[in-house]
Amino acid sequence: MSRAFVKEGDGESDPGALPELPISEHPNYVTPRGMMLLRARLNEAGRELQALDRAVEREAVGAKLERAHVQREMRWLQARILGAITIAPERQPADRVAFGARVEIADDEGREHRYRIVGEDEADPERGLISWVSPLARALHGARVGDSVVWKRPAGDLNVEVLAIEYG
Repeated sequence: MSRAFVKEGDGESDPGALPELPISEHPNYVTPRGMMLLRARLNEAGRELQALDRAVEREAVGAKLERAHVQREMRWLQARILGAITIAPERQPADRVAFGARVEIADDEGREHRYRIVGEDEADPERGLISWVSPLARALHGARVGDSVVWKRPAGDLNVEVLAIEYG
């Protein structure tokens, strides 16, 4: 058999060779819900790690590598939780768009959209949850009901008007 396509140490994956998951350079602002979700993910990863520890003891194929992935995710989650700054929505200015706000906007074509400004880890644009560092959230930050702002998008700038702001 040719050795050209065989890596040194094949069969024994080096879990230490996994690169760490990147941590955002932005402050880790989270909503109370976002903190709850991070903790739930960490707890689930802990349960997964326990199961993988048992699989490693039985020498299950691939368990060591999977265990390394879970350990890496747990380190990332722990770092995100330790660095989290929970922002209580009720402490935000009720008349301005800020972190944690639910914002209703209308675009140039009269279409209405609803978004909630959340932390990076909680963002899910398809569900209307946008990161506070997204271009739309940055454009809306500090705006009041009736204000128009320019949302700078790759598809082209779009003027949007703030129709409503709500917290809680």
